[in-house]
Amino acid sequence: MATKFGDKLMYIGGEFCESESGEWMDSVNPATEEVHGRVPKGTAGDVDRAVKAAAAAQIEWRQKSVWERGALIRKLADAIIARTDEIVELEAADTGNTIASLSNDMMLAKGYLTMMAGLGIEMKGDTVPATAENIHFTMREPYGVVGRIVPFNHPFLFAAAHLAAPLIAGNAVVLKSPDQSPLSATLMAEICHEVLPPGIVNIVHGEGLVVGDAIVRHPLVPRIGFTGSVPTGLAIQRAAAETGIKHLSLELGGKNPFIAFPDADPDAVAKAAVGGMNFNWSGQSCGSTSRLMLHESLYDEVVEKIVAAVSSIKLGDPLDHSSGMGPVNSAGHYRHVTSFFESSEKDGATLLTGGKRPEGKQFEKGYWVEPTVYGDVTMDMRVAREEIFGPILSIMKWSDTDEVIDMANDLDLGLTAAVWTNDLNTAMNTIRRLESGLVWVNGTGRHYMGTGFMGWKNSGLGREECLEEVHSYTRSKSVHIIL
Repeated sequence: MATKFGDKLMYIGGEFCESESGEWMDSVNPATEEVHGRVPKGTAGDVDRAVKAAAAAQIEWRQKSVWERGALIRKLADAIIARTDEIVELEAADTGNTIASLSNDMMLAKGYLTMMAGLGIEMKGDTVPATAENIHFTMREPYGVVGRIVPFNHPFLFAAAHLAAPLIAGNAVVLKSPDQSPLSATLMAEICHEVLPPGIVNIVHGEGLVVGDAIVRHPLVPRIGFTGSVPTGLAIQRAAAETGIKHLSLELGGKNPFIAFPDADPDAVAKAAVGGMNFNWSGQSCGSTSRLMLHESLYDEVVEKIVAAVSSIKLGDPLDHSSGMGPVNSAGHYRHVTSFFESSEKDGATLLTGGKRPEGKQFEKGYWVEPTVYGDVTMDMRVAREEIFGPILSIMKWSDTDEVIDMANDLDLGLTAAVWTNDLNTAMNTIRRLESGLVWVNGTGRHYMGTGFMGWKNSGLGREECLEEVHSYTRSKSVHIIL
């Protein structure tokens, strides 16, 4: 059966190919539930071929200077921008993300690649005066083959951006596309085919339990980067530990607090709370500030403004530039997100807006969820404690600073947090007590390249978006020259 985007192949050793199994996986448009493309259903054997191709190609790649590697990475960034229109159309259809938001993903990918290309020269070692008569120094060398496993919420952005640090450090990469939205990974492969030597980037489609597991367990893959859920991150840790001593980066989930103090401007808080919830991505962002903690003096006024703003979000075709929110990504994720409607009502939360499938003929098919806000939420409710990864904002009321900080920290997650106040002492005292890897003061959502992004507790391991990420794709070697 013909589909809009057709068959998208895997990319191994510089060649586009099917799986050794001959089987295929359908990719479904989440707005219509129609199959609009297919990818090969990869196997452990396909992973083995990709890893061996990467290992062979990496020998020559690591011998290039950082200037040569950096020039090719910048060329990769420019090639992505040249195909922006094609990429975002496919990505909007395959993920449900709105096309208006996705255009910025291409610019972020270019910025990330360009920044990492420039950081290559900073992969420095140290000279150490360990003795007076000899020379002692350290140097950084690549791991060899890196496995990268990409999530469904920003598949092209994460595929492109997180090639940058491994490649500038001299590694080759085997990348697994997301099960649910795999099509754009083949476009990334086409761009790599134009720019990079064969085998430096290899892309394997398939199920996580097969392809992802095979990458993690492969003996020639000592370095792994993953973005996704906490349960999958824990499974990756277990699998890696069973097969070798491996270096992992895990960027995992968040249930992130937004604390508004009584001196904060209600209009600014309401606007930031809606923006920080990432409704334009259907709430499918690990950094979303999904727990809004309002001081009791602000509560009624801010809630009224938020309800008005969220109620006006336009749901519609992700390919329509006027749409403010599309569907959630898949049937399974739809069931997960909508399960919170029943539990929130049972737990006693107050439904302020949303809480159901939208009405209308255009929403009869697809994984549509209204943007939803619950008020009077307390920390004993499921909606307050579990990561939903969907368009549901929980609003809580507080009166005591110690109380609200305890609420913020009362989870095993610690990715981001937001503090809204005009008092510097209040801001700094709160920052010091929050158990999060990133804290905004009077802001939400935005990443600042070079400063690092990664969570505390079960939200992650390692740091990205900074020089530390480049260093993490190298191993340090001590050298002693005896004179």
